[in-house]
Order: sequence, then C-alpha cells, then structure tokens
Amino acid sequence: MNKPRPSSRSLDTSLNEGLVVASHGRHCVVETPVGDRVICHPRGKKLAVVVGDRVRWQPSQDEGTIEKISPRRNLFFRQDEVRTKSFAANLDQVLILVAAEPEFSEHQLARALIAAEAEHIDPLIVLNKADLTAPFASAWKRLASYRDMGYTVLPLAAKAGSHAALPEGRSDGNGLSSLVERLQDRTTLILGPSGAGKSTLINRLIPGASAQTREISQALNSGKHTTTSTSWYWVDTSRRTALIDSPGFQEFGLRHIDPMQLAAYMPDIKPHVANCRFYNCTHTHEPGCGVLPAVESDSGAGTISAARYKIYTTLFDELTANQG
Repeated sequence: MNKPRPSSRSLDTSLNEGLVVASHGRHCVVETPVGDRVICHPRGKKLAVVVGDRVRWQPSQDEGTIEKISPRRNLFFRQDEVRTKSFAANLDQVLILVAAEPEFSEHQLARALIAAEAEHIDPLIVLNKADLTAPFASAWKRLASYRDMGYTVLPLAAKAGSHAALPEGRSDGNGLSSLVERLQDRTTLILGPSGAGKSTLINRLIPGASAQTREISQALNSGKHTTTSTSWYWVDTSRRTALIDSPGFQEFGLRHIDPMQLAAYMPDIKPHVANCRFYNCTHTHEPGCGVLPAVESDSGAGTISAARYKIYTTLFDELTANQG
C-alpha cells in the first residue's frame, strides 16, 4: 500500500524558517532565527530567491534546500531588454548614494527613484564627499529640486577623518550621525554608481564588513570582489537595523514600468496630471494637458524644471518604444 503524501501544511511545519542574507547565482546564504548561517540552494529553477526574502528551508547534511518563499512586501529591481536584475526584497527604504565627484547622472538618479516609488519603498538620497567644498556646493545645488519635491537629501563625508562645512547649518561634522538616525530600525538597500563611496560608507557603519564579504564570497565561490553578490549586514547586535550592499550598475532599466503610469511616479509631475483634459494624456503634446503649462519656460516660470521634464519625455519615449 502506498503511504499517503504529506499535505503542504504538514510540510510547512517541518521546514525551518530563515532569512536570505546573501546570494550569487543559484547559491545563497540563509540565516536562522538564532543567527546561524547555512548555504542553501533553491529547489527548482522557478524559485527565484533574493536577499531579504523570508524562506522555509529543509536542512540536508551541512547545507540546505529552500522550499518556499514567504509573500514579499516589495521587490526592488531593474529591467532592460536583456534581463531582470532583482536587488532585494522586503525593504523599508532605498539609500541612493551619489557623490560630488565623479559628477552623478540625474537620469540614473531619477530611474532609481521611480523604481522605488513604483514599489512603495521610501527613497533616501545621500550626497557624499562633502569635504570637497566647491564640487559639493555645485552638486548640492543640483539636488535642490529633489528637496523641493519632498525627497530627503542628506550631506555626507564618508571618508574616515574627513570633515566638512555642511549646508543649511548642519553641525554633525561629517553627516554620519544624521544618516545613522535615518537607518535606525530599518532595512535599507544601499544603491550607488561606481566611485560614489558605497564601500567606504558600509565599512564606516559596519566594522568588519569587508571580512564578512570575503567569507560570504568564498562560501558562494563568487570571487573576491563585493560587486559579484548582494549581501545583508546587521548594523546592531539586536539585529533590528540592516544594510544591504548591492552590486554597482551602469544602466538602470525600467522596462517593467507602464509608460502611462510614469508621471504618477514623479512627484513634481504627478500633481498636475489631475488638470489634464484627457484621461489618457501622455503629457507630451495634447491640448488641455495639465502638465505642459507647468514646465519651466525660458522666462523661468513653472513648477516643473525643464531638466526634469526632459527626463520624463526621454523615459516615456523609451518605454513606449519597448512596447512596440
């Protein structure tokens, strides 16, 4: 006589709970509720596990198999014509780190902000290298429109021993204490282009992070460099505040964004959409559009900067072309 197969509920109760704290390819590291870490492999190719996932897994000798992913609150990812790259799941905020030098791309910044808005994740913009006085002043001015939109923008001098005259009367030396306050009791993905100082910041916030990264890389056979994998770090011993270090990127594709929803993810454009005559207005040429009159003109009047509107039209054209 065949034995009855266990129900999915009984299978669930026999599985261990865990948190994915590192991933590379089909290998990942799962942390147990008591802090132990185990190398695991997802069962089947369709089970796409990312850092931040809460999972149920089955131990097998010194490794394990992930059987199930718990429902996610959100998933932060980018998508281009070739592939989808998932950064992390179940985030409280995304810290977008840019620097006074090298000069950051507003298009890249806007793309990351739109991806965060689409997943209802709080974005936090941090401008690094405040010790470079003139470049920092110029970069801080470029971010004025983002502060006007309601985004939190923090100044920072992440390099050890650096000090700066921070803007707007801030007096916490290098800006680190204000940032730490914003990270408290949250899970934060740190995102930034090469040269922004991401590794420097993580090593300031988490002593020994480099050693942890080497251990994980060796365990996953992912090489010696941090950019090959995404890793989770606890900032505090109580394991309430977490940072996730992500690989750097040169492009940030938004193919997953519906072009007709794009304006809703841009806080300076969204309020004017309600004034459009047509419900399917693209905000590029239509009569009765509520957005176009709000765009900054040669006279300087307008509540939407010309640069931001240019970002909107470029992205809109890109996304509509992808639908063809």
